[in-house]
Amino acid sequence: ELLERVKKGGGEHAILRHTQRNKKLFVRERLRLLLDDGDFLELSPLAGLDLPYGDVPAAGCLTGIGKICGVWCAFIASDATVKGGTIYPIGVKKQLRAQEIAMENRLLSVHLVDSGGAFLPLQSELFPDKLHGGRIFYNEAIMSAMGIPQVAVVCGSCVAGGAYVPTMAEESVIIDKIGTLFLAGPPLVKAATGEDVSPEDLGGARLHSQVSGCSDHFAASEEEAYECIRNVVSTLNWEPVPEEDRDHDSPLYSPEELLGLAPLDYGCTLPVKLILSRLVDGSRLQEFKATYGTTLVTGFGHVEGHLVGIVANNGELAHDAALKGSHFVQLCGQRGIPILFLQNTAPQPAGPASISQVKLKAQASMMAAVACAAVPKITIVTGGCFGSDSYAMCGRSFSPNFLFLWPNARVALVDSRHFPTVPPAGDWTGEELELKQLKAKLEEESSAFYSSSRLWDDGIILPQDTRKV
Repeated sequence: ELLERVKKGGGEHAILRHTQRNKKLFVRERLRLLLDDGDFLELSPLAGLDLPYGDVPAAGCLTGIGKICGVWCAFIASDATVKGGTIYPIGVKKQLRAQEIAMENRLLSVHLVDSGGAFLPLQSELFPDKLHGGRIFYNEAIMSAMGIPQVAVVCGSCVAGGAYVPTMAEESVIIDKIGTLFLAGPPLVKAATGEDVSPEDLGGARLHSQVSGCSDHFAASEEEAYECIRNVVSTLNWEPVPEEDRDHDSPLYSPEELLGLAPLDYGCTLPVKLILSRLVDGSRLQEFKATYGTTLVTGFGHVEGHLVGIVANNGELAHDAALKGSHFVQLCGQRGIPILFLQNTAPQPAGPASISQVKLKAQASMMAAVACAAVPKITIVTGGCFGSDSYAMCGRSFSPNFLFLWPNARVALVDSRHFPTVPPAGDWTGEELELKQLKAKLEEESSAFYSSSRLWDDGIILPQDTRKV
C-alpha cells in the first residue's frame, strides 16, 4: 500500500497537471522508455514518506539501478509531480546516495532532470553544509575526473540548482517545448527588471542548442530524447559488464516461504539456517567453525551462482561468536569474496555483569575486521538490529555497499520491548509516565518504515524477493 501511494507522486491533481497541461510523461514511464526492458531496482522508494514536509512524499526524485544498452547505470530521475521536482533535504540525501553507489561501483550515471531547484524555506538544511545540495555538483566533477560517464536529459523546467546538473554532465539532451534551463525563470526576471519574457525565449531547447551551447542534443519529443541518450551510451566506449553464464540451482525450499519466516518476536532468535536454506543455491552452505560460537553462523554459499561468505546472527553475538566472525570476515577479505550479513541480533540473556563484559574485546576485533575487509558487503536486516551488535554485523555506520530491511525489521540502540516502564522502588512521581513515553518513542523510531523514510537504508524489500535483490 505504501509503495502504491509513493507511485502516485504528488497526487492526482499534480499528475493531471504534469501529464495533460504540460504534456509530460510520468517519471516511471520515462524510465521504461530509457532502460532495457524497462526493468530496474528502485532504491529507497519510501524516503521522505512520513517527514513533515506536507502531505506528499517529499523526496521529489526516484533513484535506482538498471541497464541501458547492456550497461549497468545508476539513475536519478526528478518526479516533478512532487512540488515541481523541488529539492527537499531528503531529496538531496537520496541523490547523494545514488552518486555514492555510482562511484563505488563505477556505474554510468544518468540524470532525468525536471526540477525547481532547492526548496527555499528549508535552505539552511539544503545549502551551506558539506553534504548539502552543492555536493551533488562536486560529485559530478569528481566522477568525471574518475572517468565515470554522466549523461542527462532536460525533460522539464530546470531552475537554479536544477540547471547545473545537466550542464555539468558530459552530454545532455534537451526536449523541445518542455525542457528549459535558467538560473531564474520569467517571474523573477519580471520582478527584477520589469521585462516580460517567455520560458522558451529565456531558456528553451532551441536557445540552448543553437545559441548558448548548454545542451548538446535537441530532441523534438520525450521519446526521441531517450532514444538519443541510448545512442549516446552506445558511443561512450564504456564496455558492458560481461554477463557470465552461471548455472545455478534453486534453493531446495521455496523463497516464497521466507514471508512466513520473518521474525516478529525479538525476544528470541529464529534458527537462521531456515532462512539460509531458502536463500542459497541448492540450499548448500559450507559452514565454517560449525560447532564453535554457534550463535553466529558463518560459511560459504552461492546466490544466483555468485560465491559469497555468509555471516548470520543465530542468537546473541557472544564472545566465541564474535571471535569466529572476526576470523571468517578476515578469510573473506584475503580471498576477495563478497560478504552477505543477515542481521537479527538477540537480546543478551540475564547473567552476571562480568560475563557480559568478556565479549567487548571480541566484538571490537570483529568490528575492526568488518570495517577493514576490502570486499563488497551487503547487509539484510531480517529481524532486530540492536546496539553494538549492529556495528559488528556491518550496520549503516560501517558502510556496507547496500543495506536492505525486511518490513518487520527494527533498528535501534535498544529493543523497546525490553525497556522498563516501571521505575525502581521508591517515590518516583512522574517517572512512570516518562518511561512509558520514552518506550513509545523508541517503539516508533525503531520501525523499518521510520528508518527507510530517513534513508538510513537502501530500501525495504519483501522477504521473498531477497535473492533477486
